[in-house]
Amino acid sequence: MDKFTTLTGIAAPLPLINIDTDMIIPKQFLKTIKRSGLGVNLFDEMRYDSEGNENPDFVLNKPAYRESQILVAGDNFGCGSSREHAPWAIKDFGIRCVIAPSFADIFYNNCFKNGILPIALPQEDVDKLMDDAERGANAVVTIDLENQTITGPDGGKISFEIDTFKKHCLLNGLDDISLTLEKSAAIDTFETQAAQSRPWV
Repeated sequence: MDKFTTLTGIAAPLPLINIDTDMIIPKQFLKTIKRSGLGVNLFDEMRYDSEGNENPDFVLNKPAYRESQILVAGDNFGCGSSREHAPWAIKDFGIRCVIAPSFADIFYNNCFKNGILPIALPQEDVDKLMDDAERGANAVVTIDLENQTITGPDGGKISFEIDTFKKHCLLNGLDDISLTLEKSAAIDTFETQAAQSRPWV
């Protein structure tokens, strides 16, 4: 998993509440178990019309936001079903950080396991960042995970809280498999001892 240390990028505003996982990646795209290739269908029903043409009014289709790495959204982001394809699609599009007043618990935890930083902030801070994100190509925001700060286009800083263990995992690019492999020496020792003491197993 890619490490997350400091991210500087365009922030896209998506001022909608209750964005559920079916809005993030509709159910017809859940046939794959690959983590790549889903970005093109991120927010599919909002990004495209019934004939597959881009909706020019949707934020991620606008020229200034096509390369967005940060998403500023409304309350209860990622609600609905627990599909892990939702963070896969977000990451595959290129977004590494989602900022909102609150997140659905399963989506929130899935983000960390896939190298995405979800930041929950008070509504007034989200409103400020949403306003910053409306600046188009000038909506450059810097996320410093080590120092837990967000720096806006004007240089103003907002601090955020994050669980210490989740922060450690993101900074070091550790997913569940990587965390297990860190204990590989202890696992090998246990298996060797178990084989010697219980050779019939």
